[in-house]
Amino acid sequence: MQVLVLYYSKGGNTKRLAEAITKGVTEVEGVTALTRSTAEVKEEDFVGSDAIVAGSPVYFGTMAAQLKQVFDEFVGVRKQMENKIGAAFATSADPSGGKETTILSIHQAMLIYGMIVVGDPMDATGHYGVSCVGPPDERTIQHGIKLGRRVAGLVKKFKT
Repeated sequence: MQVLVLYYSKGGNTKRLAEAITKGVTEVEGVTALTRSTAEVKEEDFVGSDAIVAGSPVYFGTMAAQLKQVFDEFVGVRKQMENKIGAAFATSADPSGGKETTILSIHQAMLIYGMIVVGDPMDATGHYGVSCVGPPDERTIQHGIKLGRRVAGLVKKFKT
């Protein structure tokens, strides 16, 4: 069982949050994490994963073009992604910078892929996904770990 943690990061904040999510995934026995930037990801990483947690900095209230390009390029595998778990995370430079709309833009792409979209767990924020302003602080890192654990736990439930 594998979870792909996919991200685009220009300044490093989204990458740091992706690393926290990866840590959470690896805490669930029997589930592995595959962490890839948008520049590194291959179609087989996408299709070969049981879940995808995708993250982006906020660009004009939506996901970065580099992440959208991955969803656009891999559209031919949509049917193979049906019923896989999807989740999202975002980082921004401003408190009202569009983190939730960015997460929702990622959710929209996942829904079009036929994925089962989940937010972060209730013991984190219980909302759309993990997000932060600027570098992720310790609380956000913990929420990222919890999101990774949640997604990996759901994969394990669905696959067994």
